[in-house]
Order: sequence, then C-alpha cells, then structure tokens
Amino acid sequence: MQTVITATKRETGSHSILTQLRKDGKLPSVLYGFNVEETTPIYFDYKAMAREVQRNGVNHIFKIQLGDKTYNAIIGEIQRDALKGKVKHFDLHSINMKEELEVDVPVSLIGDSVGVREGGVITQPNTDLKIRVKPSDIPDSIEIDVSSLGVGDTLSLADVRDQIPFDTLNDDDYTLATVTPPTPPAEDADLEAASMTADDVEATGEKLDPNKPGRTD
Repeated sequence: MQTVITATKRETGSHSILTQLRKDGKLPSVLYGFNVEETTPIYFDYKAMAREVQRNGVNHIFKIQLGDKTYNAIIGEIQRDALKGKVKHFDLHSINMKEELEVDVPVSLIGDSVGVREGGVITQPNTDLKIRVKPSDIPDSIEIDVSSLGVGDTLSLADVRDQIPFDTLNDDDYTLATVTPPTPPAEDADLEAASMTADDVEATGEKLDPNKPGRTD
C-alpha cells in the first residue's frame, strides 16, 4: 500500500525561515506540475520523507497530501549540503499517471567482464539512462550485461539499445562502460627504463652524453 506523505505549505522570502525549518527537522521543497495551479513552497518531516526514499528509491512515485488535495509526484532536482552531503531541498513534480514522462534511471552493470578477469579495470562513465515511460512502469534500475567486454573495449548505448525494454533517449555514442588495461607496477616501469640502451635512444631521435646520460640536443 502506497504511503501518503503529508506536506505543509510554507512561507517564502527569508533565508532564516528555511534555516529554522531545517533545525526543526523539516525538509523544504516545492511542488509543481500536473493539477498544481502555481509552484507551491512546501515542507515535510525530514525523517518521514527519508524513510520513504530509502524504502522505495528516488524514482518512486510519492503520494503527497497538501491540504485537501492529493498529488502523485516524483522527485526532481535535489540540493545537498556541500560539506555534509545531507539533502537540504528538493523539487517535487506532480504527474499525470496516464501520461508518459522522461526520467533518469540508474544503470546497473552485471556480469563478470572478460577484461576484468584478465586484469583490466572497468569504469562506468555514465551511471544513468534517460527513458520515456509510464509512471507505473518506472524501473528501479536498468541492468546492462558487460560479460563480453575485453581489455580496451567500450560499451555504448548503440550496442545494447535493442535489449532495453524502454524508449531510451540518450545518443547512440553515450558510453556505459569501458575496460582499461591494467597499470603496470612502478617497479616494472623502472626496470624498463634501466634496460634501455643507446640504440633504443637513438631510434627515438635522442642523443646520449657519455658523461651525463640523457638528452642534450
């Protein structure tokens, strides 16, 4: 059963009002969108809202009670304290449950990459995908299998778009994962430098001074 979260309309115009709300354990927000006549400043009980987000995730559809009206809303922009990382404000977008909307959904990489087994390092340049979907079908995450990625391989959206059961809006070259070669240990690099000969240096166009090894030109 979906939990109804009670919101209260708040005053605006003074930074001290927001500061006091946060001291009192409240979370400032704004509500806008479907069936909302104008953007409305509101606040919640911080702990109550945090519990719902932890239980259902940020892509959850929250049922918001404001006065005598109830709204279905999703979380929009989130603002955090720069030092502590604590959420200090967020937007709530009221939605029409019958219409599709665009949302960013986390990407979850699954599978044991061939390149990683060979010592490579897998990185995830982009952690979200933008999709168009009905509110009731918003997934918690989208799984992308990286099992076949070898060292030096890159996986872009074009490679897996037809495997994703949603209308995905990012460009084809949107990078989801890449496997980079392992970094050689520092001692190996030192040994390589130590084994370099005069012939190796001349082949690169450098010259050696017999009394002072290194480049002189």
